[in-house]
Amino acid sequence: MSFASKIEAVDDLSCSAGKLEAILNTGRDDAPYTALVAHPHPLGGGTMHNKVVYHAMKAFNHFGLPVLRFNFRGTGLSEGSHDHGIGEQEDVRCGLDWLTARFGKPVLFAGFSFGSNVGMRVCCNDDRVPALVALGLPIEAEGRVYQYDFLSACVKPRLFLSGDHDPFGPVAEVEKVIAPLPEPKQMIWIPGGDHFFAATPDSPGSKLEQMREAMIHWLAGNVPGLEPA
Repeated sequence: MSFASKIEAVDDLSCSAGKLEAILNTGRDDAPYTALVAHPHPLGGGTMHNKVVYHAMKAFNHFGLPVLRFNFRGTGLSEGSHDHGIGEQEDVRCGLDWLTARFGKPVLFAGFSFGSNVGMRVCCNDDRVPALVALGLPIEAEGRVYQYDFLSACVKPRLFLSGDHDPFGPVAEVEKVIAPLPEPKQMIWIPGGDHFFAATPDSPGSKLEQMREAMIHWLAGNVPGLEPA
């Protein structure tokens, strides 16, 4: 990178549940967009420091974009308590508000697992968000069943990126969700990757770099004005 990205602690991101713990990876002053990344299910240990979330941040930062990561309510040092995906939608909206107030630029969104479902519910209907990335789209995980009826009205560019050995989002089930959705959309399967883009018995080695590079390639081809930093 030709710019020096830094990490800033964010101490003024709040919602009705209280203050949300967050960090900003800085970007270029002339960045055309900012980005927001949402983490996986907190009851499964998901936080803004998750490896998939980190690599999604790196994909956005590749283009010099400022990237905000935050902990959902009740996670880490965030105030409030877990609200089963309802209050968490407000958390995403507050993240969008914070980025808009700070930078005044369109916001690209990426969410991993639980974060993808919750975040897309908000961002599909928010004019500030021109494109979305869903990582590890969950269908059923630990008794939680995820619905995607809302995506039938979403016509923004969307990337769905998953490992083809994901037990929480099997290929056939995810394809059943994606197939009837309106364009523009793209589904990319990372061979041998599990839900966390980690190794599987049939395919050793982390798939996180493959995930990040696939996301970078898609962003470059589908979001106008993005140039490597």
